Amino acid sequence: MASGIISTGSWAPPNVVTNYQIQQWTGARVELIRERTGIEERRYASDSMATSDLAFEAVSVMLRREEIPLERIRAVIVATSTPDHPQPATASILLAKLGMCGIPAFDIAAACSGFVYALSVGNALLSCCDEMDCVLVVGADTYSRVMNRGDYRTVSIFGDAAGAVVISRVPHGFGIVASCLFGEGRGWDDVIVGAGGSRAPATAERIARGEHFFRMSGRNTREYALHTLPEVIGRTLEKAEISPSMVDRFIVHQANVRLIEALRKKLGIDDGDERRCPMTAMYFGNTAAASIPFTLDASHRAHAFQRGERVMLAAVGGGYSAGAILLKWY
Repeated sequence: MASGIISTGSWAPPNVVTNYQIQQWTGARVELIRERTGIEERRYASDSMATSDLAFEAVSVMLRREEIPLERIRAVIVATSTPDHPQPATASILLAKLGMCGIPAFDIAAACSGFVYALSVGNALLSCCDEMDCVLVVGADTYSRVMNRGDYRTVSIFGDAAGAVVISRVPHGFGIVASCLFGEGRGWDDVIVGAGGSRAPATAERIARGEHFFRMSGRNTREYALHTLPEVIGRTLEKAEISPSMVDRFIVHQANVRLIEALRKKLGIDDGDERRCPMTAMYFGNTAAASIPFTLDASHRAHAFQRGERVMLAAVGGGYSAGAILLKWY
C-alpha cells in the first residue's frame, strides 16, 4: 500500500496588507513592487496570533469539511521556520489545541521547502509503522513577525498563512509515486534570521541592530530557485518514468509571481492554463512552508482533483533546501 493525501485545508488571516501599505513603510513605489514581484496583497496575523494558531485554523477548516475523526490521526508534523517558541515544538502546541495526546508530534525546519520534507517524513512513518492510520501534516508560517518593515525587498513578498493535509494508506498505484529531497549548504546565510539562536542570542544590542529580522539575498535566491526547482522536478519525473506533459498540475512554491512565471517558461507549461500551475502569490504573497499546502487546497477548491490526476509538489527554501513529490490522486 502507498500513502496519499485524503484531505486538505487552509487558512489565512483576514488582515490584508496592500502594496500601498508597503509603500508607506518602505518608500518603495507601488508600481515598483508590482513590477518586481507581481504581488498585490499579503495577509498578516493579528498581534494575538502565533504560528500554532494559524495551523489550528487550517486544521479546523479541513476537519469540518471532511469530518475525519481525530482518533484516526496517529502523528502530527508541522513544517515551519517561524515557530511559536525556540522550544517546544509548535506541533506540540497544536496537539494541545486539538485536545490530543499520546502520539508523536514534532516540527520540520526546512524553510519554504518544509512542507515537502514533512510530507516525505509522514509517508515514511506510514510505510514503517503498522499502527499508523493517518498522519496530519501542516505547513504554517508567520513571517510578519520577523519582517523588517523598512526593507521592501522582503516585506513586500512575505505573508502569513497555514495549510494542512491528512495522509493515509491508499491502494497501490495511487498516492506518492516518487520524490526527491535536496540540500546544499553553500549559501546557507543567503536566507537567514541571524539573531535568536545559539550562535547569536537575541541580546538588546543585536535587536537594536535589527539582527533578529529576516534577511534574504534576493538575486542569489532567485537564481537558486530557477536552477533547482526544474532539477528536483526532473529527478522526480525520472524516478516515476513519466514526462512533464503527463503531469496534470504543478503546485510549486509561491516565491513570487514573477519567479513562478519564469518557472512556467522553463518547464514549458506557460500555455495560459492557470489550472495546470495555480498561483496564490498574487493575493497572499510568499507564505513560506504554508505555500504548497495552501495552494494545493486552493486549487482543489477551485477545480476538485479527480481520481488518477498526477500532481507535482515542488519547493525550494533557505539553507538551501529543495524537494519535489509526485502524487497520483486517490
